[in-house]
Amino acid sequence: MDLKWTDTLDIAIELDENYPDEDPQYIRFTDLMDKVLSLDNFNDDKAHCGEKILEAIQMAWIDEKD
Repeated sequence: MDLKWTDTLDIAIELDENYPDEDPQYIRFTDLMDKVLSLDNFNDDKAHCGEKILEAIQMAWIDEKD
């Protein structure tokens, strides 16, 4: 299944599995974008991402950590 920017919860789950030692509360958005783009099953255009999407991914990842 290919992930798109709108798949915030699925992206957060993948990030948590791939970066278990990362604290998403303190990640910079540029680093977050790079990590999302590096996911094996992520397939979307970098230009479709914005600050609101990154915030949603970050919040979902924080929730996933809890």
